[in-house]
Amino acid sequence: MATVTVLGMDISLVAGILLGMHAEQHYLVGLDLAGRRVVVVGGGTVAQRRLPRLVAAGAAVDVIAPEVTPAVQAMADAGEVRWHRRGYAGGDLDGAWYALACTPDPEVNAAVVAEAESRRVFCVRADVAVAGSAVTPATGDHEGLLVGVLAGGRPRRSAAVRDALLDALREGRVPDHVERPASGPPPGVALVGGGPGDPDLITVRGRRLLARADVVVADRLAPRELLDELPPHVQVVDAAKIPYGRAASQELINTALISNARAGRFVVRLKGGDPYVFGRGFEELLACAEEGIPVSVVPGVTSAFGVPALAGVPVTHRGVAHEVVVVSGHVAPDDETSLVDWPALARLKGTLVVLMGVERIAAHAEVLMAHGRAPETPVLVVQEGATRNERVLRSTLDHVAKAIKEEGIRPPAIIVIGPVAALRNRLTDTD
Repeated sequence: MATVTVLGMDISLVAGILLGMHAEQHYLVGLDLAGRRVVVVGGGTVAQRRLPRLVAAGAAVDVIAPEVTPAVQAMADAGEVRWHRRGYAGGDLDGAWYALACTPDPEVNAAVVAEAESRRVFCVRADVAVAGSAVTPATGDHEGLLVGVLAGGRPRRSAAVRDALLDALREGRVPDHVERPASGPPPGVALVGGGPGDPDLITVRGRRLLARADVVVADRLAPRELLDELPPHVQVVDAAKIPYGRAASQELINTALISNARAGRFVVRLKGGDPYVFGRGFEELLACAEEGIPVSVVPGVTSAFGVPALAGVPVTHRGVAHEVVVVSGHVAPDDETSLVDWPALARLKGTLVVLMGVERIAAHAEVLMAHGRAPETPVLVVQEGATRNERVLRSTLDHVAKAIKEEGIRPPAIIVIGPVAALRNRLTDTD
């Protein structure tokens, strides 16, 4: 029988899952190690995996090992653990509350366990789990909960159950909270970045909040498949903003957020990419703040970086680009409302990522070339990136406007200008 335990800050919630019968079961308990001495014998990759959670628990950790991994050394250098640069010796567990034997030497691990037994200190033996007096469960964090799974000495099984449970918690399929009372205060608004298009690219926190929403105010560029996963009671408000066409005014969107939050509903403003990268997210936050509506912000993977990456192009690369600039191309360079110094951008040698620039790419390319950008500068254009409708166009600065017109590229599209746009060719050359 494997047991799943969910440990909160002040309580322990233990749930059993019947996965087979075993003669013996471990007793699950949450240890308060804050300020208490924990001894880790060994400084290899096993110790490297265990140390972060011990440090996060506030334990006073002593690592005893002649050598350690760079990550463990970095923790010692930062003062998170104390590293004793030597081998294990009898008496090292004096004053310890908990111990871990993580060396590659079975004899040393056995000696550590023996000393722990004599001192009545619970000890994990990494190489032979059943030989220790304690075992380490497969663990993971979720919003202040520590989830741990034991499967009778079968670590792959415990890890699989742990991962499934965490996924269910993060996606809202398993409740991890007490339902809000009807008379409670308005839960407010969450500005959630949905990522560049693929529903799998939304953040874990974003998906979790979406699963709790009463109302979802969604942009056209937000991952559409996520809306299909919403429960039937969730109200979806269409805030589609179609370039050069029908659009919901910002005032109406702000009103929808505020009115629903005031009515005691939890509102998720689901946006494509990142809410703060040309997404008017801060405008909506200010509108809510002025009305006393609490707002949380969940950053998303911005399409400016995510879409080129998925198309095989990094926006920076060692020895190729030392800067990357993201610019809005929704107005022409000579428009009096433009805040972009296009001549200055032309003098840069790195990467220029243009959002909302398809309709005016000819003017953008012209001003860039007029102020120093070479006509043969590589350009990558990705339409509807990270979706099933993705289209990729490769061109140069002097031909990109014509190519976009001939290929019928339409918004939304990401335009990457600079040497990095040619790096994708290296992948083709190695195929």
